[in-house]
Amino acid sequence: MERVLNIMIVDDHEMVRMGLRTYLMLESGMNVIGEAANGREALEILQQEDSTIPDLALVDLMMPEMDGVQTTKAISAKYPDMKIIILTSFLDDEKVVQAMEAGATSYVLKTVTSEELVYVIQGAFRGMPVMNAEVSQALTRGLRQRTAKDDTEGLTDREKEVLLLIADGKANKEIGEELHISIKTVKTHVSNLLMKCELEDRTQLAIYAHRKGWAEK
Repeated sequence: MERVLNIMIVDDHEMVRMGLRTYLMLESGMNVIGEAANGREALEILQQEDSTIPDLALVDLMMPEMDGVQTTKAISAKYPDMKIIILTSFLDDEKVVQAMEAGATSYVLKTVTSEELVYVIQGAFRGMPVMNAEVSQALTRGLRQRTAKDDTEGLTDREKEVLLLIADGKANKEIGEELHISIKTVKTHVSNLLMKCELEDRTQLAIYAHRKGWAEK
């Protein structure tokens, strides 16, 4: 006998919930057992004594009171066996990373076909992430941006300012005038940057900043 998947829909648009519910209830092996307009409401429903915990939740990203990332994190912490699929029309590199870090199995755009959504749901239930190329690229970009930001943690705010001005082609005198510091102080910052970045000259610093994506192209 086919295993019936119990599904919850969390979306602040009633028409979206209605459309998803109508389609999924017609799909063999899928049963919508709960709906919520935001994450807070979803948690309240799940915490009711007579509530059946769904196998999986389709969660919108941009919602009032508790957004998709917050909802995913809260549900994953309290119901670790429950799979979460972010289903949204919003594609942002950092949000994709945040959603996956929060515990989402898949991140899907609302432009998917009904057949594709069923495939994603079935994959998520088996613990298999499913993403199209656009979302996968956003995840990769987000992780790279996160790495680039982490790489600057060893630099002070002033050193970052000096580095960006070096990348902009500014000489020590120009950097000093723009930041209102002495040339001697600028030279000290440059020396510190060379040491921390393990580079030999300011040209390499400029290239380094551009490669990391910190400086304007």
